[in-house]
Amino acid sequence: MSAQTLDIRAEQAKEIISYDPGTGKEIGRAPIVTDEEVAESVKRARRAQVSWAGQSFHERARIVMRARRIVLDEMEEIALLISRETGKPVVEAISMELVPTLDLMQFFARRSRKLLRPQKINIGQYGLMGRTSRIVYKPLGVVGIISPWNFPWAIPLGEVVMALMAGNAVVLKPSELTPLTGLKIGDVFRRAGLDEGLLQVLTGDGRTGAALIEAGVDKIMFTGSVATGKRVAESAAKTLTPVVLELGGKDPMIVLEDADVETAASAAVWGAFSNSGQACASVERCYVHESVAQKFIESVVEKTRALKQNLGAGNEDADVGAMSSERQLNIVEEHVSDALKRGARVLTGGRRADSLSGSFYEPTILVDVDHTMTVMREETFGPVLPVMIIKSEDEAIRLANDSRFGLTASVWTKSVRRGRAIAERIEAGTVMVNEVLYTHGIAQTPWGGMKQSGMGRTHGRLGLLELVMPQHVHVNRIPRLRDMWWFSYSPRAARLFRGLARRFATGNVLQTSLLLPQMIRRLIEHHEKTDRKNRDAR
Repeated sequence: MSAQTLDIRAEQAKEIISYDPGTGKEIGRAPIVTDEEVAESVKRARRAQVSWAGQSFHERARIVMRARRIVLDEMEEIALLISRETGKPVVEAISMELVPTLDLMQFFARRSRKLLRPQKINIGQYGLMGRTSRIVYKPLGVVGIISPWNFPWAIPLGEVVMALMAGNAVVLKPSELTPLTGLKIGDVFRRAGLDEGLLQVLTGDGRTGAALIEAGVDKIMFTGSVATGKRVAESAAKTLTPVVLELGGKDPMIVLEDADVETAASAAVWGAFSNSGQACASVERCYVHESVAQKFIESVVEKTRALKQNLGAGNEDADVGAMSSERQLNIVEEHVSDALKRGARVLTGGRRADSLSGSFYEPTILVDVDHTMTVMREETFGPVLPVMIIKSEDEAIRLANDSRFGLTASVWTKSVRRGRAIAERIEAGTVMVNEVLYTHGIAQTPWGGMKQSGMGRTHGRLGLLELVMPQHVHVNRIPRLRDMWWFSYSPRAARLFRGLARRFATGNVLQTSLLLPQMIRRLIEHHEKTDRKNRDAR
C-alpha cells in the first residue's frame, strides 16, 4: 500500500488510518461511525442542548476558558499532532492554528453576551402609538460541522466555540485525513467539563458527513470544495436545513506601480506558500503592474529559492512542509503541466521535491500565464504562484473579477485611499489592502465569500448571528387602545386609510399630525360600535 494512501477498511476493520504525509508512517486510527450512531449522536446532542441553552453566557464562557487553558498547557503536543496529520511545520501550526484560536476563544467567551444582546428596533411613528419592537437571539439547537483537512484545528474549533457560546450543541465530523486532530478538540472540551452530549466528534468518511446532514441537525457548517458543497446544499435542501458554505477561492493579489515592491514580494511568497499553498485564501493569482514587474518577479524568485522545505515535525527552521495528500499533489502537477503546455514558464520549482520522500512539491513561480490556463481559473490549492503582468489598474480589477470564485483578494499600494477604492470594486468577501491571507485568524472579523466561494459567514458578529435564530418581539404598551385599521370598515375608515397612505407613510410627523382629527374620530367610532354591541347584548 502507498504510504500516502488513506486506508479505509470500511467493511473489515471499520477504521480510518491516519498517516503523516511527510513520512508515510501511521500516526493512529479512528473508527468509521455508522449512520445509526450518527443519528443517535444527534438525538443525544438535542437532549443535552436544552439545559445548555438555559445556562448563562458567563457559565458557558467558564467552560470555554477552561478549554483554552488546556490548549495553552498542551500547545506543543497539539501543534505536533497537527503537523503530523497535515504535513505543515510545527511553528506554522502554532502561528496559524493555535494562536488565532486562543484569541478567538477568549474573544467569544468575553463578548458573546454583548454581541447577542437584545436589540431595540426603531419603528418610526408606530412608536408614538405605544408600540415597541426588539430582536432577541435564540440558539438554533444542534449544529453540524463538517470540517476540512487543511486547517483541522482552527476551522472547526472556532465554529465549535461560537456555536457553544450561542447556546447550541455541536456534532463535529472532521476530515478523514485528519481525524485525530478532530478527536483532540473533543478531548479538550471533555476535560474542561463540557457535557459529552454537547460536543460529539464523529470520525468517518464522506458517508459519515452525509449521514450527519440527514440526521436532523438545525444547521450545517461546511468547509470544502465547490463540488462537495453543492452536494451538501442539495442534501440539506431536502429538509430545509440552513447551511453555511465556505468553498474555497482563487484569490488574486494586485501589485500596483506605487506599491512597496519588497514588502509586496515577501507577502506574495508567504501568502502563496504557507501551509504549502493549501489555504482557501492563499494567493493563487498575482497581477503586477508592468512598471514594477521585473523587480517584483526577481524578488519573489529570490525569496522563494531561499525557502527551506522539510518535514514539518522536528524541524523548526522548515518554512514549507509536505502537502496533505498525494491526491492534492497530483492536482498541482496537472495544473502546472497544463500551464507549461499553453506557454507558461517556470522560474523556480515546478516539480516534486525529489530529496524528500513524502508528498512534497517545490514552491513554484510561473510567468507568461493567462486566463486560458487551468492554473489561473481553478483552485490549485498547492505551492504555486502564477504571476501575470498588467498595464493598468482597471485591467487588474477586470482580471481579478474574472473568476467564479470570490473569497479574498489583496491590493498593494502606498495610497490607502486608492487601495480602499479598488477594494470596493473587487468581487470578494474580504479584500485586504497591504495585507494578505491572515484575516481568517482575526476572530472579530467576518469570514466568507461571494459567488461560488460559498454563502454565509463565520467569525465576527456576522458569524455568531449564523448560529442563532433571531426572534422579533413586538409589544403594544397601551393594550386598551385598538388599532385604527381593525374591523369594522366604514366610509370614515376608508378616508383615514387614504390619508395614512398619503401622509403617515411619508415618515414625517408633521404630515401625520394633520390626520389626528380623523384618527380620533376613528377611535371614537370603534368605541361607539363596541358600546352598542354591549348594550344590545344586555
